[in-house]
Amino acid sequence: MGRVFLIEPVIGLYAFAMFMTYPLLQQYVYRRLWFQLSGTPYPAESLSHCSNNHSNVSIHQAVQRETSIFLLQSELFLIIPSLISALLLVSYSDHCGRKVAIVPPLVGETLFTLCYVVVTRFSLSLKYLLAASFLAGLMGGPTSLIGGCFAYVADLCGEDPKGQKTVRMARLDMILGVLSGLASLCTGFYIKVAGFTWPFLTAMLLHLLNLFYVMGILKESLVLPSSPLSTSSTSAVPRLRWSEALTARLQGVYLLFAASTRQRNIMLLLLLAAFASYKFSLQGGAFISILYELNTPLCWSELLVGYGSALSTAIFLVSFAGVALLSRWLRDAYIILLGLMSVAAGLIMAAFAKSTLLMFLVRLPLLLSIMPTPVLRSMMSKTVAGSEQGAMFACVSFVEILSVGVSFAMFSSIYAATLSWFSGFTFLLAAGLTIIPAALMCVILCLRLDAYEESKILIEESADNHTQIFELPP
Repeated sequence: MGRVFLIEPVIGLYAFAMFMTYPLLQQYVYRRLWFQLSGTPYPAESLSHCSNNHSNVSIHQAVQRETSIFLLQSELFLIIPSLISALLLVSYSDHCGRKVAIVPPLVGETLFTLCYVVVTRFSLSLKYLLAASFLAGLMGGPTSLIGGCFAYVADLCGEDPKGQKTVRMARLDMILGVLSGLASLCTGFYIKVAGFTWPFLTAMLLHLLNLFYVMGILKESLVLPSSPLSTSSTSAVPRLRWSEALTARLQGVYLLFAASTRQRNIMLLLLLAAFASYKFSLQGGAFISILYELNTPLCWSELLVGYGSALSTAIFLVSFAGVALLSRWLRDAYIILLGLMSVAAGLIMAAFAKSTLLMFLVRLPLLLSIMPTPVLRSMMSKTVAGSEQGAMFACVSFVEILSVGVSFAMFSSIYAATLSWFSGFTFLLAAGLTIIPAALMCVILCLRLDAYEESKILIEESADNHTQIFELPP
């Protein structure tokens, strides 16, 4: 049914809907817990609960801790089931098409936001939100959809000798960031005018529109070979059970390493470790940013939170421009190192931001902080053959979910523990952890594993090993 090879609208609609939901969740839970712990409605003016009155400060810190704990629980309910479901869906897309990894997460997000609409409309228990997170995780979660979209781009770009794959993936990250920032800005005004129910309902309708686009307009990027099972008689060949079929397809992840050369395995493992540690540091600082902005002495309102998120779209725009320009003259590893320096500088500045102006200016040193994301994905994609893109992006999705989940749990706990004596400590810790991916990239540079010509040789050698030694079960 598909008509166009254009994956960007999928990422754009998904980002806008998802990042309408994420700040909504934080602020809705914050206000519900404020009412439960203080017995009074959340103040209309944010500065009114940031006074030096001892009781107000105590309530504010208690709400900060309880909100942090609830958000941790919600994230774990999403991450734990999506660890397996995302790995299965994205790897399975090598055999059934990329839409297999895109459609289920959209269905999950639609049900997820529907649950939020019901909870906010009828003021039901917050525990229903945890159940909604678990359901979205079972359907693959955000990383499954994003992994499927990047595998879609890898299919269209092929071997990519001119570096278009890196720029195309950077464009996806740029769209993801820009529309997420615009969604956060709209959310602030939306809450002010219509409360919480209508923004959640709008996000649900956007997910439904996205689902229609994928099912009816988007064309499948993967050309599937004719299967022996389809040409032989069904009476002669027994059909595999669903569990056996999934197990067989999951072997693609195993073969990605088992049927490869030692040099390519080292390259992939180093890149996966660098990607995971980079995401761990970046998300560790990003997760608590809204809570930090709501806390004293900043005491931002929902409008200021929206302005800050909208201003962050400049980070994605400049990072995309940086990748597009720097990829012409610099090796990929150097672009990543430059982005890591940007992350560290921005997080250190955020740790000591005690005024609204300074918190807005934190975005300046962070302008290149997103560059490592598309470049690392592109480097890993260039290292594997076209038939292994789904398995590779399944591994990327798995380590991303794992690193983000551990990061959220760790930094939420540390933020709650250090809130009373230095609320910016988590930013300093996240900045210090950028040393790990930087060191891994230096190892790749020393081993010269990031050269395109050498990566192409590794792909050919691994493909030979794959066809000579291993094959999937019939």
